[in-house]
Amino acid sequence: MSGGRRTAPGRRRREARAGLAFVAPALALIAVFFVVPVLAGFALAATDFDIYGIGDPGTVRFVGLANFTALLHDPVFWRALLNTLYFVAVGGPLSVAASLAAALLVNSRMARFKGVFRTVYFAPVVTTLVAVAVVWRYLYHPRFGFANQILGLVGIPPVNWLGDPHWAMPAIILMAVWKNFGYNMIIFVAGLQAIPVSTYEAARVDGASAWQQFRHITLPALRPMLVFVGVITMIGAFQFFTEPYVMTGGTGGPLNATLSLVMYMYKQGFRWWNMGFGAAVAFVLFLIILAGTLLQLRLRREHE
Repeated sequence: MSGGRRTAPGRRRREARAGLAFVAPALALIAVFFVVPVLAGFALAATDFDIYGIGDPGTVRFVGLANFTALLHDPVFWRALLNTLYFVAVGGPLSVAASLAAALLVNSRMARFKGVFRTVYFAPVVTTLVAVAVVWRYLYHPRFGFANQILGLVGIPPVNWLGDPHWAMPAIILMAVWKNFGYNMIIFVAGLQAIPVSTYEAARVDGASAWQQFRHITLPALRPMLVFVGVITMIGAFQFFTEPYVMTGGTGGPLNATLSLVMYMYKQGFRWWNMGFGAAVAFVLFLIILAGTLLQLRLRREHE
């Protein structure tokens, strides 16, 4: 027995070293491509690095938290933040709801040609976002666009979708939902197919309606997928850039109505070459996304 006690810790140490050797390459990649860039970005945010610093790094000065202080006093930053939160709060739930609705329709017992519909709904996901944004820009044309043609059929006057500050962001949200819901739909379809059919049959025998089956069987079974889809949708929504950049010609207009945090960061860092200030914007965005992810995971644990 004593010999067994002496060999057990040694065996555990060998197993720990073997496990560490297996995960070391992955940890190294995470450190190189995640930890180091985050630390470098935070260090860059504490300097006044600009276009002159590229030619002569000796001109770069340490400014501490001055970039963050200036950021908090910049009204354009707050406008970009509000636009981004609006996109996340409206576009995120709409995308999840559209994905779940499409998954329920495709997975329905009465649906025919399921493979065809899955392909059709998933096609926008694999289409280049720039090409999609260009096509939707023409669909939103105030005079010849298909959207206004449809409104004209019911007697509604044309809408300047991308030229009106009140309609520009909803128009972009609609395009983004159409572009991205197919990916989440596939995840929900996989979750729906994992639910035993006998569970629904037993519920129908007990007299449960379709809504009761959805509420008490489908939603609880899909909770892990809902959390995963919610987190990745939120992260993607916070980083939206291509949609407003292409559809507004890189201006974020009209009147900064579609200016996002990432576009604001891009302008500061790569258009005006205030790279230290742009890094501060990126670090703030990183903290916001991290806080949102942790909040969703905590709400899930409390709900369970």
